[in-house]
Amino acid sequence: MADLLVVVRETIRHHGLLKAGEKVVVAVSGGCDSMVLLHLLNRLAEEANWPLTVAHFNHQLRGAASDADEKLVVRTAEQSGLLCICGRADVRAHARSQGVSIEMAARALRHEFLARAAVQVGAGKVALAHHADDQVETFFLRLLRGAGGEALAGMRWIAPSPANPDVALIRPQLEVPKADLLDYAEEFGVAFREDASNRRLDTQRNMVRRRLVPLVRRFLQPALNASVPRLMTMLGDEAAFASEAAQQWRSSRRRERFESLHPAVQRQVIRAQLSELGVLPTFELVEQLRREPDVPTCAPAGLRIWRDDVGNVHLGQATQPEFTPQRLDLILSAAAGQAQFEALAFHWRILDRRPGAVGVVRPVPGREQFDAEQVGRRITLRHWQRGDRFQPIGLGQSAKLQDLFANAKVPRAERHERIVAVAENGEPFWVEGFRIGERFRLSLRTRRVFDWRWQPGERTAANPRPPTSTVASPKRAC
Repeated sequence: MADLLVVVRETIRHHGLLKAGEKVVVAVSGGCDSMVLLHLLNRLAEEANWPLTVAHFNHQLRGAASDADEKLVVRTAEQSGLLCICGRADVRAHARSQGVSIEMAARALRHEFLARAAVQVGAGKVALAHHADDQVETFFLRLLRGAGGEALAGMRWIAPSPANPDVALIRPQLEVPKADLLDYAEEFGVAFREDASNRRLDTQRNMVRRRLVPLVRRFLQPALNASVPRLMTMLGDEAAFASEAAQQWRSSRRRERFESLHPAVQRQVIRAQLSELGVLPTFELVEQLRREPDVPTCAPAGLRIWRDDVGNVHLGQATQPEFTPQRLDLILSAAAGQAQFEALAFHWRILDRRPGAVGVVRPVPGREQFDAEQVGRRITLRHWQRGDRFQPIGLGQSAKLQDLFANAKVPRAERHERIVAVAENGEPFWVEGFRIGERFRLSLRTRRVFDWRWQPGERTAANPRPPTSTVASPKRAC
């Protein structure tokens, strides 16, 4: 084992974690990692003149064991002549009240306490005891959750506190293996306490630590502590490059087209804007905004969010799509005819057909054929109405049109724009974007064919079709 004191001293110097004379709060849990960190920094503080303060947070999760951890930390600080600030909170109660996991609640409360302790003593840095094994575990945890490059880059040597951006978190042991910390504790007689909960397998991190990582290290990659940090560094650098390119694009007065940007840069452009708007940038949301301009989707608090065609993300009040009353009744008294309803032009013919003849040989876009006797002599063109049911060909029974739209992933507001053709008996026989109705298909008994064609027509003042969305006020909404 290399001299750990030399390793940590060089790490602090190389990454600029602490300056001479700078105050620092050392987060100490009582476990091996943090007790070794305190011991190392206390030795180095003599030569660098770092005023140290010890901070311990009691999570009250392990009863007497948690109290024993606190007593050890307080006693060690007193023996070293250091100020010790202690805090405690009922983590389980906080987790229940916030609807989060115990791990998330503990992390949030702990960081809030550490940030307050730093402000209390006028320190700008909080030293954390994360080590190389923690970094490997974090990589696998985030990999399994489908995280992106920034998250897979792992913990950084120095980063702002999530509770107070004016306080920096530093990690002087980030490249030190756990085994070296244990060896150091034995060599220098550093007292520490084992957290029995670390041996349980009811948390993801413990499962990764005690099962997954040993398995990968034993059978696939013995040098895991070298290969994973190397990969994390590369992923982090690439994510940082994309993030910088996105920032340059956003600040540029003469931007290239959003669509011409590399997908990695597009994602960073959208992620940055979502974060500024206070919206969680999930992969699904980012991809929808990236691929579909001017198509709003749901956001928290009943709002809608969309991206315009130049790359700007907007957040606005959602509007509830309404059922529209427009309709057009057609009498099929002639052998052929045409009509326009909103932006679609329709043409039809009534064709005679000898019994037993085969129907249309192959599907033709914009054309369907129905049994004219089943359709009837009067049809109605309209939009989806509440309670509509439809039985597409091949479906065993009719279903709510609303459910068919949902299963086909038709956006909510677009459902109100789809045109529905209704037969004389009041049943839909054709729905825009779907196949024909089962009960209106051609059969061996069909004698007359209703040949139905449609195509985009010229918009007129009498038959305007509202656009699916606009930049200023998209039509689709939650």
